[in-house]
This record gives sequence, C-alpha cells and structure tokens, in this order.
Amino acid sequence: MPFSHDMVYSLATAVDLLNTSPAAGGDEGLTSVEDLRTFVGRRVISDVENLDDRDLVEVRELRDEFYEVFTAPDRETAVSLLNTLLGRTRITPSLAEHDGFSLHIHYFAPGASLAEHLAADCGVALAHVLVEDERDRLRTCAAPDCAHVFVDESRNRSRVYCDSRTCGNRMHVAAYRARRRA
Repeated sequence: MPFSHDMVYSLATAVDLLNTSPAAGGDEGLTSVEDLRTFVGRRVISDVENLDDRDLVEVRELRDEFYEVFTAPDRETAVSLLNTLLGRTRITPSLAEHDGFSLHIHYFAPGASLAEHLAADCGVALAHVLVEDERDRLRTCAAPDCAHVFVDESRNRSRVYCDSRTCGNRMHVAAYRARRRA
C-alpha cells in the first residue's frame, strides 16, 4: 500500500472507530464516555483531555459519516461525502513526535475536540485513499455474520475477512466441513 505509517495508523483508527458502530454488525461499542476514553487510549490519540457526553455524541455522529464514506456505492459519492465532512473540519497540519511514534503529521487544529481531531486525521487519510485510487481497499468483511470494515493492505488486494484468525478461520473451517460432508 503506498501510504506512510501515519496514514496507515489513521486508517486503522478510522476502522477501529467504525467497528464500534451497530452498523458494523454488532452492539454499540461506544455506550459511555468511559468507552470513548478506552478508545482514545487504545488508539493513542494525543492532545485529548476532559471527554464528556458532548464528545460521545459528536464522535458517534462522525463515526456514522465515516461509515457512509467507507461504504459509499461509488467513488463520486465517497468524494462528495468526504468533501462535506472535511469542509467542516479545521485542518492545521503540524509535525509531531510523541508516545514513541516517529515524526509524523497531525492535521487537527490546536484545541480541537476529539471529533474534530478524528475528522481531520482520519479524514485526510481517507482522502489519500481516494486520491491514490485505492478505494477498493476499503472493504466489509465477507463472512455472512460479520459486517466489520477493514482496509485491505495486502499486496495483491486479496483480503476478504476483517480478521483471518476469527472470521477467516471460521469460514475456512465451515468450508472444510462442508467438503467433508459432500
């Protein structure tokens, strides 16, 4: 994949956020401010303090917008949705080194809320996916009982499951058993 480490990390953050949504085939993963704090800690999101219920609402709304971009039926729709989202975002690029990460670019403005922070950093990462004509790497798991999203980083664009250890293994075992019965 032609993206730098920080772009891949921002895409993984977007995927992690999207997979907390009931739209991704599960329960609501952000039920409380504490869940939001856990997400921030897990993704090592810097410059975020004092989260409250407003942050929770804003991040859920952003998550829904990212989900629409990620699962858009075509490139034009994805571009339009992402342009709308980015048009509302204060973007102030700056170089940063923190938390053991090498030098990378942050796109969020100083003092940005968590939602603005995610909109800027993850939005720019998604924009690079579209600019590089790599939209087909934004996928939904092929397992019939899973709707999680992922970014296919495989060289040959062959990944079809969100996680090869869970969904992939389960589907391969099911196919093996079906062949044995036949």
